[in-house]
Parts: sequence; structure tokens; C-alpha cells
Amino acid sequence: MTTYLIRHGSAGTRDDRDPNDHERRLDEAGVLQRDQLTEWLRHEPIVRVISSPLVRCVQTVEPLAAALGLRVELDDALAEGADLEAAWALLAATADEDVVLCSHGDVIPELLRRAELRGLHVAGKAGCAKGSVWTLRHWDGERFATGVYTPIPKRAG
Repeated sequence: MTTYLIRHGSAGTRDDRDPNDHERRLDEAGVLQRDQLTEWLRHEPIVRVISSPLVRCVQTVEPLAAALGLRVELDDALAEGADLEAAWALLAATADEDVVLCSHGDVIPELLRRAELRGLHVAGKAGCAKGSVWTLRHWDGERFATGVYTPIPKRAG
């Protein structure tokens, strides 16, 4: 089975002084990334789409879920600042199905660090850019065997 671990698309610049920053929406580049992501994954046998409840994450995966005939499931374990144990528990609990998990730049690197400590082999380069996807495969009940990082461009071409 395959887990697609997605960082939300581009959504402007964080403003920690703004109490409504959690409502930040995808910007023009993020919409383009979302559309490319949807086109790329719409034909995969994905059975669930789970997202952080923050708007930018939900907006990133809504069109993909619609194209797959699924609904977006919201889970606080993927929210910005989420507890690593909760996030890992969700990742492990869904690893035996083809699933999309959409989260943030603080959660994803921690999940990947834990996966690598458990033996994940990263084929090629690594990163966590906005709009990027980690494709994790071959879960054995404790670890993924391989992970491939794919950045999604912020502009066409």
C-alpha cells in the first residue's frame, strides 16, 4: 500500500502575530500546485484523504478527494503543532491502505525523521517544500521501506 504524505500548497507568508493565521488560504501558486497534485494522483487507487483541519491543507486536497469520489476527513493529529505520537499513530494506522495525509512543515519532517530512524530508505533527494509529496511504500507493521520526495512546482512549465 502507499501513503502520500502531502505538505499543503503555497499559502503566502506566515504571520504569527495574526490570530487568524490558521485560516490562511492557498495563494495563486498554491492553487496551481493543488491542481497539479490532483491531476497526478486522481488515477491512483486512493481510498482515504485525511487532512489537518487548517484551511490551507483542506484546500490542497479537496479537489483530489472530489475527483476520487471521497470526502476529506479532518484529523487534529495532522494539524500544525500536533503531537508527534498522535501523528505517528495516524500514519501507522492508515499505512495498510492507499491514503493521502495532508499536513504542515513542522509535522512532516518529524514523521520522516522517525521513519528514517526506523529504517526508511530515501531514494534521491529529500525536502519538505510547500506543495510537496512524500510517497511512502512497503509498510511492514513498524516501518516503511522506501520514501520518494516529489516537489510540486509553484508555476507552470
